Amino acid sequence: MSRRTGRPSHLLTSPARPGRPPARMVAVGIVAALIVGLLGGLVGYAVGRPSATESSIAKLQEADLRRDAQQIVELTDMARRTGQQLGPILLAVRQEPAAGRAPEAAQVGQWQEVMRRLTAQFADPPSGMTATNVARGGLRSAVEQAAVAVDTVALAVAAPADRRPELLTLAARQAALAVTTWSVAATQLDQINIDAGNGHQHVHLDSDGAEGALGPDGAAEGTGG
Repeated sequence: MSRRTGRPSHLLTSPARPGRPPARMVAVGIVAALIVGLLGGLVGYAVGRPSATESSIAKLQEADLRRDAQQIVELTDMARRTGQQLGPILLAVRQEPAAGRAPEAAQVGQWQEVMRRLTAQFADPPSGMTATNVARGGLRSAVEQAAVAVDTVALAVAAPADRRPELLTLAARQAALAVTTWSVAATQLDQINIDAGNGHQHVHLDSDGAEGALGPDGAAEGTGG
């Protein structure tokens, strides 16, 4: 018995004190936290990781870019070679009527043979990116127009003398359109070379005052990429 309270001593209690949680509960809490963190990381990885479809698309796009870069180089080389043969022919077709003369039939035959070879280069074009296809299509159109101009000259040479001036004038107009078309395609080709990191690549022909023809921008070859 307590002398002060008169209560049995085993009924007396001391003030409550906060106790520490059992070790087992602490361990369970740590494990739970680790599991939540691991699950959160896995969910984040799964959400951020590209799907199989997205990975396939990315690989296809990368392959397209590599293929297009190669096509740009090849198309530029072909345009340079083509322009070296095409330019003098178009210049002659435009200058002959102005000088009041017609080229010899043998000369025209040689031009036609050259134009057949140049046109054949574009017969089976590869599929590329849109910008490259536009440049290629413009060059092809210019070459085809030039071939028509040369064929018109051939008609003029074989025509009666009184019809010849009219046909030669028509051929000169067709040649001027070919130069203008080529200049637009050459400008496009210059731009896609810059975009591809090759710098300026100028394949323009001598426009000789052709109406609407675009000239090179004057930048040094290979710069600006």
